[in-house]
Amino acid sequence: DAAGGGSGGFADYGGPGNAENYWTGYFCREAAELKHLPPPGGKVDREWRRHVFTTGAVYEGQWLGNRRSGFGIQTWPDGAEYMGEWSGNTATGRGCFRHCDGDMYTGDWRHNMAHGQGVYHHRDGTTYQGEFVDDLQDGYGVESWPDRSQYLGRFNRGRKSGYGAYVWPDGSEFSGSWFVNRIDGFGTYVGADNRRFDGKWKGSAMHGCGRYCWPDGRTYSGQYVADQKDGFGTFTWLNGRRYDGYWAGGKQHGVGELTLKGAEPRLGRWSFGDRVVWLDEAA
Repeated sequence: DAAGGGSGGFADYGGPGNAENYWTGYFCREAAELKHLPPPGGKVDREWRRHVFTTGAVYEGQWLGNRRSGFGIQTWPDGAEYMGEWSGNTATGRGCFRHCDGDMYTGDWRHNMAHGQGVYHHRDGTTYQGEFVDDLQDGYGVESWPDRSQYLGRFNRGRKSGYGAYVWPDGSEFSGSWFVNRIDGFGTYVGADNRRFDGKWKGSAMHGCGRYCWPDGRTYSGQYVADQKDGFGTFTWLNGRRYDGYWAGGKQHGVGELTLKGAEPRLGRWSFGDRVVWLDEAA
């Protein structure tokens, strides 16, 4: 098969995603009650006390007047818990949120949102360690899965975007550009068997110009469309045979020049991998 094999297929890799938003609903439950707590009288000093909200949530920690401020622990009736720093009634500073389903985030907070450096542990074993902005993965981070696959690179608003490297459990890897969780732009794929593609990608498929090298020495340099050789390209076999010409759907299709080792090149026309006619034969 002159077309050879593909990259093995890329998927839309997920991960913790925006699971951080689990806690958004928790922190707002007591907002109305906090607004109506009586203001302190006289001099205000930070003090430690316990407060039971009408929602059933319990806060035990430091207060500054009628605001949670300093270190404190708040638990909700379903078992969810935040333990860490507070400022102006919001989780701000360093803290840990344990969700009732087993998910956990430890790191920086700002106004009840993950913001800064942190680690998110998903109940299925997936982890994300890196930067957050307003509850979303944003900046540099490392996402790891239970099957030992891993992504190291840039995120934007919760999606893999920018430069990143992905490693599969079998050791194959991709390094290059991503856009909205898909491989997009220039990048390099190296398979577990050492097959390699350097070139352009779109939607996690080889798309544009690139060079594909097989472990047995075959090479293809040219155009791809949706993971298939399509357009103009040059294919070289290990025995020295070479085809320079057009392709469609991964097969030789159209006018091309075939050169055998030690022989003169011949011009012909192909139809989806089958030679139809030699164009340089005498009429």
